[in-house]
Amino acid sequence: MKSKKIIISGGGTGGHIFPAIAIANALKKLDPAIEILFVGAIGRMEMEKVPAAGYKIIGLNIQGIQRKSVWKNLLFPVKLFSSVSKALKIIKDFKPDAAVGVGGYASGPLLYAASLKGIPYLIQEQNSYAGITNKWLGKKAQKICVAFDGMEQFFPADKLIKTGNPIRKESVTIDGKQMQALELYKLSAFKKTIMVTGGSLGARTLNNSVMAGLDKLIAADVQVIWQTGKFYYNSIIEKLGEDYHPNIRIMEFVNRMDLAYAAADIIISRAGAGTIAELCVVKKPVILVPSPNVAEDHQTKNALALVHDQAAVFVADRDAELKLIDRAIELLNDKELQKKLSDNIGKMALPDADEVIAKEVIQITINNN
Repeated sequence: MKSKKIIISGGGTGGHIFPAIAIANALKKLDPAIEILFVGAIGRMEMEKVPAAGYKIIGLNIQGIQRKSVWKNLLFPVKLFSSVSKALKIIKDFKPDAAVGVGGYASGPLLYAASLKGIPYLIQEQNSYAGITNKWLGKKAQKICVAFDGMEQFFPADKLIKTGNPIRKESVTIDGKQMQALELYKLSAFKKTIMVTGGSLGARTLNNSVMAGLDKLIAADVQVIWQTGKFYYNSIIEKLGEDYHPNIRIMEFVNRMDLAYAAADIIISRAGAGTIAELCVVKKPVILVPSPNVAEDHQTKNALALVHDQAAVFVADRDAELKLIDRAIELLNDKELQKKLSDNIGKMALPDADEVIAKEVIQITINNN
């Protein structure tokens, strides 16, 4: 038998790229001879992260619809046409047995090209609210892997499989690591700790909310692991200094998410699908502050799916600067609510999504032979 060939397309953010790489690694584990090619968007994060993970990637010159700039959208049809043309050439040259779309700019043109060429494909829909492109592409998909219930409102029910979102296993393995974590961050085991994360780039609202609440946090003798993100770190350090207060650990990026999660009593986070998948496995009480600046406001819908199951506390972005830190301190003092949130979010965990999705991809190639 000749080795299978799979194209994985998409990216744009860590939330799309890390799951894509996790699926690729799981495919390699199932079949070490499998050939994998990534297709991403030129200038986006995947063009750097995918080669670093050991995989080849080809870039399409594609962008999303720019809601704030009409002028930039004038080039969109041209870029879309050239991206579909290039995707058709990639498929012709690589001759894949199947394609996988994980979301992000490159996913649409590649899967559309796959449909034109009769290549079977699988969609990995991360969010609780499907975007326009995936809804349209879902009609011809062989399988659609989802992370939330109720997705038959967007996709044909017979194609759906609830797999969860692939996670970085090394980030969520936290058992028995609390003391190591407290030591790393030079924190006390006798004080309560909040972890604040807005992702690798950062979240202005979360940073402004922490900044506004610093006096309250210090007065309550609460410790904070504060990931500012690279866009905001320098300006925050300029205002506060490197060693602002022994209780407040300010860092641009958390390299050991497992230890940050292990140290935290509660977590404050955005509501990206990948982050939520990790938080379900970590099983810590969480306050979600969804970003309003994403397509179809899907982070709010992701967060509300957890709130519906009493698995998270919700604070709207517009209210965060006034309310977030007060809500966090309240939660730290409410053991009963902490336990309820922790138990309920843990019930939603699907830790082996990467392996389940990889098996579905292999099955598609078998069915199509």
